[in-house]
Parts: sequence; structure tokens; C-alpha cells
Amino acid sequence: MATTNDLKNGMTLRLDGGELWNVVEFQHVKPGKGGAFVRTKLKNVTSGKVVDKTFNAGVKVEIANVDRREMQYLYNDGDSYIFMDTQTYDQIYVPREVVGDNANYLLESAIVTVAINEGTPLYIDLPAAVELTVSQTDPGLQGDRSTGGTKPATLETGAVIQVPLFVATGDRVKVDTRSGEYLGRAN
Repeated sequence: MATTNDLKNGMTLRLDGGELWNVVEFQHVKPGKGGAFVRTKLKNVTSGKVVDKTFNAGVKVEIANVDRREMQYLYNDGDSYIFMDTQTYDQIYVPREVVGDNANYLLESAIVTVAINEGTPLYIDLPAAVELTVSQTDPGLQGDRSTGGTKPATLETGAVIQVPLFVATGDRVKVDTRSGEYLGRAN
């Protein structure tokens, strides 16, 4: 147990009957009249829903023990993704729902951060950008600017992103894992 005065960005709280919430941002407010309070923006760990919540200053909140470990992605067995702890070599199974859209940017042997609470995987964090190979894209036609100079390209993971017309099949590109945007060619 801690108080609202101890809150920090990135902390995970257990609120409302056991649900886990990450503190996205917080602000201590001391108005001229009345008691101080803490205004927070919380993100639900499982659903991703973001809410604003206000606590009175000094109120006790339960802090959840979330273990974030670096793990290597091994393979997908259909229903879940298998990751190996890089320190202990233990393997864990992460359900498809937990991995979600991150699967579009996940290559075998990639190093990611897996958050675990009481043995249950909560979410995975990918690096901000990854380098992937374009497995298929149509050749760009010179002078074709009706689509803003972009075309769809299928990556080696199966994800489809918009790339500039000069990108060809077999090129390595950098992709933002948060938005799925093309960032440039990889060196």
C-alpha cells in the first residue's frame, strides 16, 4: 500500500475490485480553498481504456507488482506466442489477445519487454521502431501522384503499410510499431 502522494508515471495500481491501471500522468493540486488532491490519467492494462480519475491527497492506493522482463520471441503455436526469458531461459506462453496488433511487427528472435503480474502476462512492449523486409509491393509508376505518392506494401510479417513509390520488393524499411507508419529505408 502507498498513498497518492507517492504516485509516479508508469506505476501500476490495483483499483476497482482488482483491475490493473497504469499511471500515464499525474498532477498534485493545492487549491486556495479546501484540501489538496491528485488528478491522474490512468490506462487500463487489459483493455487499453484511458480515464481521468481524481484522488484526495494522502489516500491509500494499492500498487500492483508488475514484473517487466526482457524476453526473446521464439515462435507462434497458433493460439499463443512463446517467449523466452533472456536471463533464466524460462519459456512463457502469451495468449494471442495479449499480443494483439504487436504481432504485425514481431519477428522470430526479436527482443521485447513482457509485463507479468502474478504469473499472468499483461502486455508486451516492442521497440519504438523495427526493421522489416518488404515481401511484396507493386512497382511504383513515375508520375502517379493520385494517391499522394504512396502505395501498399506487404511486410515479411504479413502486415500491410503505406510506403513511398520508390520502395521495391526486397527493400528493408523502418516501421513505427505504435502507429504502423513507414519511417524510412533501413541501412
